[in-house]
Amino acid sequence: METNKITMMEAYRIEALRSKGISNDEIIVQLDSKEVDFGDRVEPDMDFSGLISLYEQSPQTFKEILEDGYTVKFITMNGLQNLLKMKFDIIKDRDYELVEHGVSQLSIDMTTYTALKQMLGKNCRIEELSKENDKQLINVLFV
Repeated sequence: METNKITMMEAYRIEALRSKGISNDEIIVQLDSKEVDFGDRVEPDMDFSGLISLYEQSPQTFKEILEDGYTVKFITMNGLQNLLKMKFDIIKDRDYELVEHGVSQLSIDMTTYTALKQMLGKNCRIEELSKENDKQLINVLFV
């Protein structure tokens, strides 16, 4: 089954909500009401119109995106770093090194590795360096 593709901004919005402890079910309820209000848990000026539009195109597809994951259509270096931090709590200089064409020496568990592989668009590739126990050492490079 092919993963649903979304924009980087849609991924940001989803992961921003999740990082504030907002469940998939609550996201769906809010988008369904079109009166998106997460109280003071998210930035008051955060624009959810893109998520509302995505949800309205196909509520079932949006639920699949939340439950089964997604692929970002095109990701930038800053976008990769931000999504690593928001989605996986992976932080530059602590968990990986930034290199000219991507990130280097990223050691992640296999669950995170699987989710990251699914999330990355066609403009990124993963270079597997080594595997030890449940950890995969990789580079993520832009092509």
